Amino acid sequence: MMCSKLGTRLLLAVLAAPILLNAQSPLAGLDAAGELRMFPSDRAILEVQDPRQDLPCSVNPVKPALGFDLRFHAGYEVGIPLKNLAGAENQLTMIFRVTPEAPKGEPAYFVQRVHVPPLEPEASGTAYLEGAFDLGEGRYHVDWLMRDRSEHLCSSYWDAEAALPPKDKQLTLPIRPGAVRATEEEAFKEEPPVQRTPDEAPLKVKVLVNFAPLNAYGATLQPLDTSALVSILRTIVREPRIGRFSVVAFNLEEQRILYRQRDAERIDFPALGEALHSLNLGIVDLGRLSRKNGETEFLANLIQRELGGADHPDALIFAGPKAPSDESVPTESLKEVGEVQYPVFYMNYNLHPESTPWKDAIGRAVKFFKGYEYSISRPRDLWAAVGEMVSKAAKLKNVRRLAAAPGGE
Repeated sequence: MMCSKLGTRLLLAVLAAPILLNAQSPLAGLDAAGELRMFPSDRAILEVQDPRQDLPCSVNPVKPALGFDLRFHAGYEVGIPLKNLAGAENQLTMIFRVTPEAPKGEPAYFVQRVHVPPLEPEASGTAYLEGAFDLGEGRYHVDWLMRDRSEHLCSSYWDAEAALPPKDKQLTLPIRPGAVRATEEEAFKEEPPVQRTPDEAPLKVKVLVNFAPLNAYGATLQPLDTSALVSILRTIVREPRIGRFSVVAFNLEEQRILYRQRDAERIDFPALGEALHSLNLGIVDLGRLSRKNGETEFLANLIQRELGGADHPDALIFAGPKAPSDESVPTESLKEVGEVQYPVFYMNYNLHPESTPWKDAIGRAVKFFKGYEYSISRPRDLWAAVGEMVSKAAKLKNVRRLAAAPGGE
């Protein structure tokens, strides 16, 4: 089975010197017997299935969960008391194996080496490591070990199951059942070409995305939020009936357009990702603070420019988490846009819609234009919303085409 690097992050508590986390690598190469090349002692630990605590650590498996990218994400969290790492420089080596059991498949092996700098004996707190991998549907067994340079060992073993609930069985997953893959760390990689519907005039859509954290008070855009918002864009791009795309990426808190792409055959995800590096959510701008209702004014100007301009798409889609502002865009500003000849949609990314059931400023503006709002809290919500939006846009476009034809009403 092909393996590639495993996505891993390190969290530290009460640590004066940083622990350096090296890149994850696949455990590859065969010995003379055709077996995967690894230390016999490591192989024995994986096979024995006897948990070890020579190197004290706590391992908590992360159950497989379906992401908005339609991949099952699984992994582990491990904590190590810093006092057990105190002393001269050290190195932690983690090796683990993920074996598909139903359906049966070849195991995937991963290795990670972590450099530990010298630590004082009185070092307190805990170092936390996280590992992640992606799965297709099925049942799996995980064998995991970690050792230091003194061959002190920590090992753990667990089972994992990735299963779609009955309501999600219609979803098409990109990873086949029984397959193990590395977690993709590059959220903004290029999207592969899509086979468009040849016998229909392709739809032209404009997407306005508020790249903001789900937690309105968050100082950074979390990987989970980035993944969800990018997945919304990728799901739209993969719809065969859409052939032209305009994108406006903005941040309501900063009251700023981050990226713009006009009327293209594809969305330039690498360029979008590069543009998002300019986000400074943790920095307070005194100029913005001095402007009362600045977010509402920004949103009003954005709506007037994007809905009231000469560009007439077949559908306009807002996407993002709920806007934190309680203020609505003034009705007078919305009336200035005039009559909109295409449907307007709002894909509201909200993992807990029951806790915030009210409409935000964007939702109220979309309602003014007789648009449609979808709450995106699960992968199937995203899949269903895109299908319904495209159907509504295609139907209205066809009605307009028939009305414009000779003899049309």
